[in-house]
Amino acid sequence: MPAGREVDAVAFYGGLLGLTQVPKPPALAARGGCWFQSDGVVVHLGVDAAFTPATKAHPAFVVDDLDALAATLGAAGVVVTYDDELEGVRRGYVADPFGNRIELIDAAS
Repeated sequence: MPAGREVDAVAFYGGLLGLTQVPKPPALAARGGCWFQSDGVVVHLGVDAAFTPATKAHPAFVVDDLDALAATLGAAGVVVTYDDELEGVRRGYVADPFGNRIELIDAAS
C-alpha cells in the first residue's frame, strides 16, 4: 500500500470487508501499514515507497454471502465485477482503495 493511506485501508478492509484490525508488533508499526484478520484470514498491508497495485496476482476471500457483500461494497461506490468462467463458482472481483485486485468467492458455490 502507499504510505499514509492507513485510514483508507481501515475503511475498506475493516469497514467494508469486515476484517478486524490487529496491532502490528512495535518493531514493525513504525513502518506504517495495517494488519487485519478474521476466521482463518490474515492480511498484512505493508507500505512500499515505490507502490504499484497488484492487478493480476491477488488474494481470494471466501465470503458467506457474496450478494450481500456486493451490495455493501456497491453502496460505498466499490465496483464488483462478476466472473462466470469457473462453472459452479460464484465469484467477483473488486479493487481495494489502492488498486489491488481482490477476488470474492461465494461460500455457497
